[in-house]
Parts: sequence; structure tokens; C-alpha cells
Amino acid sequence: MTSHEDVFGQEAAVTCFAPGRVNLIGEYTDLIGGNVLPMPLTKGITVTAGPAASGIHAFSTAEEAKIDINLQDGKKDHWADYVAGPLVMAEKAGTTIPPMNLMVESDLPAGAGVSSSAALEVATLKALFALTGQDRSDTDIALLAQKAENEFCGVKCGIMDQMAVSVGDQGHALALNCETLEWDQVALPAGWSIAVIHCGEARQLTDGAYNERRAALDAASEELRPQPLKSQSVEIAKKLSDPLVARRVRHVLSEQARTLRATEALRKADMSLLGDLMNESHESLRADFEVSTGSLDRLVAAAREAGALGARLTGAGFGGCIVALVAESELEPWWHAVSTECPAAWAVEL
Repeated sequence: MTSHEDVFGQEAAVTCFAPGRVNLIGEYTDLIGGNVLPMPLTKGITVTAGPAASGIHAFSTAEEAKIDINLQDGKKDHWADYVAGPLVMAEKAGTTIPPMNLMVESDLPAGAGVSSSAALEVATLKALFALTGQDRSDTDIALLAQKAENEFCGVKCGIMDQMAVSVGDQGHALALNCETLEWDQVALPAGWSIAVIHCGEARQLTDGAYNERRAALDAASEELRPQPLKSQSVEIAKKLSDPLVARRVRHVLSEQARTLRATEALRKADMSLLGDLMNESHESLRADFEVSTGSLDRLVAAAREAGALGARLTGAGFGGCIVALVAESELEPWWHAVSTECPAAWAVEL
């Protein structure tokens, strides 16, 4: 295994980890300041950092590549953007960025909808602040990471991914209000597993497809002013002038209601209701938000047929992963049945 010392000739001064995340429910609701219910994974990204004589240098063990980062250069359309972007945002916020060496190690699949980019952003910022001895809250780090994604990388994401990987607690779902950033941790009841399964189809989301959907929600917000979109009933979608915008709005408003119900179901350990709401969420994402694919739909169907109480696509869609709610005692035969039915699928986390 390659070490920081192997690459840079000195031991790392700090080591920081940020997990990936899976979203149980609340897909795209963060774009309207709504509620979400993500959970951190055990897999994630580790960034080690140490001082350098000059410049900023980043090495990825996955890419086996060392890159010199110039914070004045802007986006380069490769993995190091998710290192450079957070550093640029930290510098704009008043942090002096010292010469340093950074090494990135990951056991998260990229482009699978489990927030590998957010994990890299958050781990980079945690390493920066640890190396420079600065005390920053996990929420502050999440906000800087989101700015990096929005302003540097050009993806107009909400705050969910960065908050989930920055403040999330293993074995708990993060009940997060994306408008106020108020949150609490809700424990997964004993005897239940959250399975994250890749459909075998690489996620095909482009920045344009994501931003298109955000633009539809922005258009609806403008049409419905002064009332905020989040406060509207799902029935308001019928009054919108553009049928496509109406479908997008119907998804996020119905998903917001489902997420609040699902959070309470998890608190009360009503796993049957939680599963039903996850199933409804997938149908809404498929029909109204139009971010599912045939591979995801088949995998969701197989997961339910094999005994999952609930299964839905997770993340932005267009390929990538599903999340399934499965009794712990049934996990092994469940996965055998699912993988037999969908041989291209593989387990990210069971």
C-alpha cells in the first residue's frame, strides 16, 4: 500500500476521513430547502496532509497520479477539482493556504451516487484546518464544501451531501432541515440493515441534467412568489403553466411530505411504513423527476421481490445505486436472490 511518505518523502502530519453517504429518502428536496434523511457509509475517503517546501501537490492512490495545484487556474475537469475547489473557497473565506502535500485514498466508488465528491471536499477541508491548527465546525466545513461544488465545480447541488458526510454519525440517519441546517441523529433500530447496491450501470448524470432540474424548481419558485415553494401543498403543481415544471414540483413537494413521515417512522421503528414511503419515493423519481433508468428499476423490483421492505434509487439517479431496507437476519439470502436476478449488480455496502 502506498503511503504519504512513499509519495512525498515525509510522514503525514494529519489524517482526516470523510465517509460516503446514502440517502434513505428526501431526493432533491434539498434544492427547495426541504428535509432529507441520509446516512453515512462505513466506506469513504481519507486525505493525509503535510507541509511542502513550496506549492500544493495532490496524489491520488486510485489514479496513481500526482498533480500540482495552482489555485488561480480554475476548474480542470478531473478529480483534483474536488481538492482545489475547497481550498479556493477556504482562501476566499480568509484562510491562508500554506504550501502542502495531500494524498487521497478512497474505497468509495466514484460516480455511484454515494457522494464521493462531497467526501473528498470535506476530507480536504478537514485536513487543511487540522494542518493549520484552525478550529472549524463541521457545519462550516459542509458549507464551504458546498460552495466549492456550486461555484468552482459548477454543480448547483444543495447542502445535503456535504452535511451528511461532515456531521453524520455511523449507524444513524441524519434528520436534516436543509433551510435552517437544524439536525439530529436518528438511530437505525437493531435488527435492520441498509443495503446499498450498484445497478452495474455507471451514472450518466451530466452537470447539465442536474442543473436543468434545479432550473425547473427555480422557475416554479419565481411563478409562485412570494410564497416559498417548500411551504406549498403538492396540489399547487396543477396550477403551474409548464407541464414539465409541474411534474418536477410534484416530485419535490410529495417527497418533502414523505420525508417528514419517514423520519417519524424511523424514530418510532415503524419499518413497514418507512419501506412503503421509500417505494413511493422511487416511483415519484421515476415518473415525475425522470431520473431513473431501466437498470435501476429492475434492481429496485428485484430487491423488493427478494424481501426488502423498501427500495429506491439513491443519489441523483441516471444509473448508480439503490438503497434497500432489509431485515438483518435475511440479508444474506436477500442478496443472493437479488444478485442472481441482476447479475451486473454489486454491493457497495451491506
